Amino acid sequence: MSLLLGILVLSVVIGYIAGGRLRNFECLELRWWLLAPIGLAIQLLPVPDGRHGTDLWVRMAVLAASYVMLLVFTARNARIPGVPLIIIGLVLNMAVVTANGGMPVSEDAVKESGQTELLDMLRNDEGVKHHLMTSEDYLRPLGDVIPVPGPVKQVLSVGDLFVYAGLAWLIVTVMRGRTRATAPPPEAEGYRGRHRRPSSETYPEEPPPSKYLPGESKGPPAEPPPTGARTSGT
Repeated sequence: MSLLLGILVLSVVIGYIAGGRLRNFECLELRWWLLAPIGLAIQLLPVPDGRHGTDLWVRMAVLAASYVMLLVFTARNARIPGVPLIIIGLVLNMAVVTANGGMPVSEDAVKESGQTELLDMLRNDEGVKHHLMTSEDYLRPLGDVIPVPGPVKQVLSVGDLFVYAGLAWLIVTVMRGRTRATAPPPEAEGYRGRHRRPSSETYPEEPPPSKYLPGESKGPPAEPPPTGARTSGT
C-alpha cells in the first residue's frame, strides 16, 4: 500500500512539473464507475481459508467476480490513456489468483524485501488471499516474485507493475488536459454562432462585358422615316 501511495504522489508531482493541474480531473468522465468500488469491496469480503474442496472453489469464485467487475470497468474506459496498461495488469493478476485460489508469494522475494512478519504469517497459513508459493501453484512467474526492499518493503507481481505504470500515466495525462470526456460532434466544430462571418471575403459579380464600343449608342439604330412623311422644320 505504501508503494501505491508513493506512486500516486509522485505522479501528481510530475503532473504539476509538466504544467498540469489537478482540477483537470473534473473533465474526466468515467463510464460505469460504480463497478470499481464494488469490485474492490468484494475483495474485502471474508472467504473460507481451506486449500481444497468447497473452500477453494468459493474463494476462487469471489476473487474472480471481483476481477471481472474491475475488468469491465476498465474496458469501458479503455479510451483513457494509461487504462490499457491497467487492463493488462488486471488480466495477469486475475489469471494467477483465480488459478490458485489466491496470490502465491515467493519466499525468497519476501526475505529480500525484509518482511519477516509477513513470512511468519504465510508460513502459518494466516494469509487467506496470499500463500507461500509451492511447486503445485500455477503460473508462478506471475505471482508475487518481485521484491522491493526498505523502506517500502513490499513484494510485487508483474501485473502490479502494469497497474502502477498505467495509473501514473493516467494521472499525468489527465492533469495535463490531454484527455476529454467527450469529443464535440463534427458538425458543431466549425459553427461559430448564428451570425458567423464568412471564411473568405466575397465580392459582387462583375457585369458581363458590353457589346457596344465606347461612345456608341447603346440603343437600336433609328429607322429612316417613310417616304413622303413630313418632318418638323419642313
